[in-house]
This record gives sequence, C-alpha cells and structure tokens, in this order.
Amino acid sequence: MKLKIISGNANIELAKQITQKLGVELSEAKVGHFSDGEIQVKIVDNVRGADCFIIQPTCPSVNENLMELLIIADALKRASARRITAVVPYYGYARQDRKAEPRVPITARLVANLLATSGVTRLLTMDLHAGQIQGFFDIPVDHLYAKPILSKYFQDKNLKDVAVVSPDAGGVERARSFAKLIHADLVIVDKRRPRPNEASIMNIIGEVKDKTCIILDDLVDTAGTLTKVADVIKEKGATKILAVASHGVLSGEAKQRVQNSALEELVITDTIPLSKEGPNDKIVVLSVAPILAEAIKRISNDESISALFL
Repeated sequence: MKLKIISGNANIELAKQITQKLGVELSEAKVGHFSDGEIQVKIVDNVRGADCFIIQPTCPSVNENLMELLIIADALKRASARRITAVVPYYGYARQDRKAEPRVPITARLVANLLATSGVTRLLTMDLHAGQIQGFFDIPVDHLYAKPILSKYFQDKNLKDVAVVSPDAGGVERARSFAKLIHADLVIVDKRRPRPNEASIMNIIGEVKDKTCIILDDLVDTAGTLTKVADVIKEKGATKILAVASHGVLSGEAKQRVQNSALEELVITDTIPLSKEGPNDKIVVLSVAPILAEAIKRISNDESISALFL
C-alpha cells in the first residue's frame, strides 16, 4: 500500500518533522472553514487504496481539532482509503475516563466511539492519561511512550542524588518506572483535590532533603499541582527541582506559574505545539517525531511496535 501522511491544523510542524524522518511528502489537504465557522475539508491527493495516517493531536482548541480529525477521517473513508490510522500524540478528553461521581460523562469512551464511527481503523497515540482507555476502542490501538526520550535527557545531565516525585498516587507506577530508568529514588505526594484544576498538598512520602527532585506527570495543564508540589518539596529541603511531562497543555496562567515557581526547568515534548505567548525560558521541548515516524513505518510494514521499547 502507498503511504500517505495527512495533517490537520493542530500541529503541522510535528507532521512536517515526521514526514522528513520518513522521507515522504506531506499529502496535500485543504482544511479550512465555511463562512459560518463549519470546518471544510478537501483531500487533494489521490488516496484510493492508500495507507493513510492523520497527524492530529486533540489539543487546544480541543473541539476544533477533534472535529478536524473526524472530518478528515470521513473524507478519507469516502475517498476509498485502504486503511486510516489516526495519529493522536495527545488524546484529549481523556481525564474523564470513568464515572467518578453521579451524572458525569465518560468522554474518553465517547471520543473513542466518534473516531471509529468517522472511519478511523487504527489509533496511534502516546502516553494516555490512563492506559485502560485502550479498552474503550474496538479498533487496534498502538500506545507509545515518551519515556525513552525523556529519560535520556536526564541521563545525559548526569545528575546526582536524584529522586523522582509522583505528584499523586495515580502516577506512582509511571514514576517508579522512570526512577528505575535513571537510577533514582521514588517520592510520592499524597494530594487532595477539592475542585477540578485545584490541588492541596498534604504529605510527602519519601526523602527529598538535599536531593535533586524530578516531578513526573503525564501532562501539565494549569500547572497548579506542579508548582505547589515544587514549592512544598523546596520547603522540605530539595536542592534542585525539575519537572517533566509528556504533554504540555499549559492553559491559562500555567506558564507564568512555572516562571514564578521553585522549578528550574520544565521538560515537555512537542505532542502539543508550544505557544509563543508568555514566558518560555524555563521550558525545554523535546521532539517525539523520531519515535512517531518509526511507529508509522512499522505499522505500514506490518512490523512490531512493542519492539521499539524492548
């Protein structure tokens, strides 16, 4: 099957980097709007019988980017594409993945249903908010991890007396795995969240005094939790505080909070494009284009994806 890479407007730069790694051209597609704001899509290239990959994280503006993805998939389906893989480096609406209280939706499942209905036959994603979201899909899901790229960055820094800090109990497994990779201790923060996007720090489980601490999370949204954890472990005697996350949503005043916090550095990937607005001097962006390109090549050639992480 001929390989076709199509991009929506969510992260065109990442799509270009992926095509460069693959040695192919980005397929021409017009993704714009009608005068009333409805999304208008036209696939210019012939995709009949092609193996199509849509590069489109569902990052802010989440609804706009999600609709672009669905409409592009529908256009490819109606153009007789042989296979349609949605490459969604950041899977939005993932935080509502269960009924944590009465009368709330499960949006992670809803989006999974929408993708399948639109014509997507496979999902390629990275660092889902919860791994069990894969179970919401009746199509194959390839779940990649930014961990090799992120861990290498810290290994190359040759840090001493390092502790990896999980900002909540739900991230302990992720933090433990990361700590093992960089030969660091593990620290857990016992956190209570009174309202969405607000966090109260309660207890620090583990030793941070005189250590270099790396706070690890899957995403940074408002940076409220992240900066509060940084301030608390600074009070507990940490000598150097860094943070790392796969997805830098960085909404609202997040960048300013990072700038004003005890953090020396926030390391994220380019699954979501970094806005030029606000202070960026504490933020380091690592590219996931190489691992996504390799995964796309392996899917197209019917090769193993899990071999990437052995």
